[in-house]
Amino acid sequence: MLPPERRLPGVRRLIDQRHYFVLHAPRQSGKTTYLRSLAPALTADGRYAALVVSCEVGQAAEGNVERGIAALLDAIRQAADSHLPEDLRPPKADPGVPAETRLLDLLSRWSRQCPRPVVLFLDEIDSLLGFVLISVLRQLRSGYPERPGAFPQSVALVGLRDVRRSYPFFNITTESLELPGFSLDEVANLYRQNTKEVGQAFTAEAVSFAFGLTDGHPWLVNALARQSMEVVAPDPPMPITPEIVEVAKEKLIQRGGPHFDSLIGKLRESRVRRVIEQILAGGTLSPEVMEDDIQLALDLGLVKIDAGNLAIANPIYREVIPQALTNTCCGA
Repeated sequence: MLPPERRLPGVRRLIDQRHYFVLHAPRQSGKTTYLRSLAPALTADGRYAALVVSCEVGQAAEGNVERGIAALLDAIRQAADSHLPEDLRPPKADPGVPAETRLLDLLSRWSRQCPRPVVLFLDEIDSLLGFVLISVLRQLRSGYPERPGAFPQSVALVGLRDVRRSYPFFNITTESLELPGFSLDEVANLYRQNTKEVGQAFTAEAVSFAFGLTDGHPWLVNALARQSMEVVAPDPPMPITPEIVEVAKEKLIQRGGPHFDSLIGKLRESRVRRVIEQILAGGTLSPEVMEDDIQLALDLGLVKIDAGNLAIANPIYREVIPQALTNTCCGA
């Protein structure tokens, strides 16, 4: 584990200054892990009642505001029961209040009665669909002027994309932060922690090679280490070398699994596929590739900007994506 605030050192300042903000990063980049470390730390400091709530439960409601808001309020209650002491928990939601203002009502009453300012991290915010997401954003905007005495001091909207791009009426956020991948030093730190736990060392060359293959993507960094240690070289006295990491990479790609399935699923979107195909073909992007298409590919973590040019996000994806495109185009 890495200390959460080192990955985004400006977050506590935003909270202290009563800002609402956006935090976005591709899937399996460590957003939820980061939040679930940060929120308890904020609460333990004694200044805030900080809570992480997953909005994913509201996805099944599709565009039904009544069902979506009810699911979100249930998620708030369950998260608070699990992660906050009793005196910091919100009151019960009032089912007699219309769904269009029920979240506003709950957050207002919670902020008034809580002995500390409330800090709320709404994880997977972009899993909410249509009118449900619009209702949540409008209720947050309505209560915003009353913070911190009668509304949460700080709210973070956390997801794959910056929701403000699609909903410009939600103009109360001051910053949009992107959770970065691991640096080379952070990968080395994580692998050293593992060495202390199990006694199996990574050579400096293996650490650099793993970082180069993954470009610091958190899931790939951990999966590559796991394959190296548990599949390719499970004998703890054997140090992990670049050669072992290379074999682990091949096995990781061959094994596939949910991460790569999700990657392939994204390539079925025509907007994403247009960007990827033209990057692989080389040259400049054609006029039909819109700026928002490029931003979508960036937000999904499929591509990056390297020396001013668009490129596939990391060498592992550069191996997986061409084959996946071939299979997708052929209907496989």
